[in-house]
Amino acid sequence: MTSSHGSGSPWSDLGRPPLNARVLRQALLLPDGLWTSLDVVPRTGSTNSDLAARAAELPEGAVLVAEEQTAARGRLDRTWSAPARSGLFLSVLLKPDVPVHRLGWLPLLTGVAAADGLAKAAGVDVSLKWPNDLLVKVDGEERKAGGILAERAGDDGVVVGLGLNVSLAADELPVPGAGSLLLAGAVSTDRDTLLRAVLRSLADRYGAWVRAGGDPEASGIQAAYTDGCATLGRRVRAELPGERTLEGEAIGVDGDGRLVVATEGGGTEAVGAGDIVHLRAAG
Repeated sequence: MTSSHGSGSPWSDLGRPPLNARVLRQALLLPDGLWTSLDVVPRTGSTNSDLAARAAELPEGAVLVAEEQTAARGRLDRTWSAPARSGLFLSVLLKPDVPVHRLGWLPLLTGVAAADGLAKAAGVDVSLKWPNDLLVKVDGEERKAGGILAERAGDDGVVVGLGLNVSLAADELPVPGAGSLLLAGAVSTDRDTLLRAVLRSLADRYGAWVRAGGDPEASGIQAAYTDGCATLGRRVRAELPGERTLEGEAIGVDGDGRLVVATEGGGTEAVGAGDIVHLRAAG
């Protein structure tokens, strides 16, 4: 599979047609719905940065989608790159009226919503690696196909970005251990269909969470995340700020969205930030 990277007609690769912004708006911008605007741009540096810069002037529910990102960022300032129209690269602006200490659930909630939507629209089982990676199985091997980045924007806003590899072939992967929906055997790689499914699922999960005052248990998001989290039950190494590492078994996700690790000495430690390495399979 080839792609037309960068300039040129968006129709020059018929296997990767452009998103249909008009149809997406008709399907998603509904009266009393969460989504209030939806823009598709052919190319930008980072949808998160663009949306964050306009957060003060936009209402909640703004959606920005790029056909290609040239300076996309993941957690820990990692870069994310992919050919034009080969994936979903989007950010949404949320302004949740919940206690500040609950905001850490937003990337986890988004992961659950994305997994739900992709299971329905692509027929692919997507699992979650704490805190924000989307994993798929390619030839029986667990691979990262997407990631989520949430950032505060202004006084009351949070911009949540999602990057997902959809139609990347093996020779297009940014790193050998990456994956895509195509390589995972998706029944559909139609990005319009996938985007609608993910945003509808996100609106449902987010609405329940906000109505519950951000309570992860009452909203059901803590249980849903636990059910879909591939990190739990595994031996992990947490690479923490300050060059500290922690090894043990990941045994749960607490009420603040932190990963609870059972340590060698018989105690537990809740990890709120850091990089997690899966050392062995669950069970």
